[in-house]
Amino acid sequence: MAAGQGKRMRSQLPKVLHPVVFRPMLHYVVERALELPHGLIGVVVGHGADEVRAACTEYPMLQFIHQAEQLGTGHAILQAQSLLGGRRGQVLVLSGDVILLKAETLRQLVETKGESTAAVVVTTRLSEPKGYGRIIRGAGNHVVAIREELDCNDAERKINEINSGVYLFDTEKLYAALDRVTSANAQKEYYLTDVVREMHKAGDRVEALEVKDSSEVLGINDQLGLHAVEKVIQRRINDAWMAAGVSFEDPESTWIDDRTQFSSEVRVEGNCRFIDAKIASRVNIESGCRIVRSSVGHGSSIKQGSYLTDSSVGSETSVGPYAHLRPKSHLGSHVKIGNFVEIKNATFADHAKASHLSYIGDATIGPNANLGCGFITCNYDGGLQKHHTTIGENVFVGSDSQMVAPVEVGAGSYVASGSTVTEDVPPDSLVISRGRQVTKPGYASKYRRGK
Repeated sequence: MAAGQGKRMRSQLPKVLHPVVFRPMLHYVVERALELPHGLIGVVVGHGADEVRAACTEYPMLQFIHQAEQLGTGHAILQAQSLLGGRRGQVLVLSGDVILLKAETLRQLVETKGESTAAVVVTTRLSEPKGYGRIIRGAGNHVVAIREELDCNDAERKINEINSGVYLFDTEKLYAALDRVTSANAQKEYYLTDVVREMHKAGDRVEALEVKDSSEVLGINDQLGLHAVEKVIQRRINDAWMAAGVSFEDPESTWIDDRTQFSSEVRVEGNCRFIDAKIASRVNIESGCRIVRSSVGHGSSIKQGSYLTDSSVGSETSVGPYAHLRPKSHLGSHVKIGNFVEIKNATFADHAKASHLSYIGDATIGPNANLGCGFITCNYDGGLQKHHTTIGENVFVGSDSQMVAPVEVGAGSYVASGSTVTEDVPPDSLVISRGRQVTKPGYASKYRRGK
C-alpha cells in the first residue's frame, strides 16, 4: 500500500518516496516482497502516483493499482480486486512505510497461516502504544478485532499489543469480509483493520504473529519517525559489514546503502557515504569521502574529501585529497590523482599522474604520462559539442598548460610550462607555445622612483 500523502511528513514528496539511507522507503518493501514466493506484486498508488511509478522503474515486474480517492486502507485493497482476478490462495498486505521487517519474519508469517486460518496479523507490544491500532483478543486467544485508536474506549487504549499494518489473508475470505466493511468510524474511512472483525463475525479464525523486536514494525509517520527508522537500518548495515571484517573509525557517521559491497581489510574513516559502491580488499578511505556507483580496486587509497560518481579506480591507485571523479572517469593501476583535481569522462592508463589543481575532461591519458599543476583540457567549444584530448605514453606536461581539443600529443613528448597546445604534436617532440619573455634590467628601480 503506497497511496497515502503522508501529511505529517510536511512535504510535497509522496511519503513512500522519502529517502532512507539513499533509497526511497518503498524500495525496501518491494525488496522484501521479492524475497518471498509470489505470483504477482501489486503496488497501490494514489497521491503522486506518477512519481511513485517513475521511482520504481528498476522493478519492471510490479503492477500498479490506482486508488483515485484515498478512502482508507480497506478501500485501497478493494482497488486490487480486479488485479487478483478471482485468484485463490493468499495475499500478503505490506505497508509502504513499514520497512524494517526482516525476511525471516515474513517467512514465519507464511508458515503461521494454516489452511483453517482466514488471516494472520503481525503484532508487537509497546510500552507507549499511542497512535497505533490495538489488538483485541477473544476466546482461544484468537484476534477478534483491531481497533483504531480514535475508536478505542478507555479500556482498549490500555492494551499494549498493537497492529503493524502487515497481514496475510485468504484471498476469497478477505474480499468477502471487505464487502461487509463500512465507513462508520471516526475518520469516515474503510479500514482494512475492520476485516478482522467481519471475519470473526463470520466464524473465521484470525491469528497473530507477535514480533518480539518492536523495531521491526516501526512505521514512518513523520520526519522524526523517518530518522528513527533510518538509524536502525544504518546500524544493521554497518554491523553486518563490521562482522565481515570492515573497519569503521566512526560507524555512527558512516552511511552505506544496501547495494554497496566491501571486500576484506577495508578501513573507512568517519563521515563517509557509499551508494551502490564496490570496494575491493585493503582499500583505505579517509574521512569525508562520497563514493556513488563506483568501484575502487585492491590496495587503493581514497583521500580526504574526495567525491567519486559513476567511475572506476584501479588497484594501488591514490585519489585526493579533495579530488572529484565525475561520471565515466576510469583510472588504471598505480595512478596518482592529487588534491583539487577534477576528472570527467576520461581514462588514465597505468602509472599516469595528475598531482594537483587540474581539470581533465573528455580525455585519454597514456601510461606514465605526468600532468603538471594547473593543467586544463579545453574540451567545450562554447556551442554544442565536447572534444577529445589524447595524451600519449610517457608524455610530460608542464604546469599551467592548456590543451584546446580536439588535440593529440604523441608518446614521449614534452610540453613546456605555460603552453597552450592547439595542434597535434608528433611523438618525441618539445612544445613551447607562449609569449616570448622580455627582460629589462634596472627597469624596476626607475619605475618605483617615478611613482
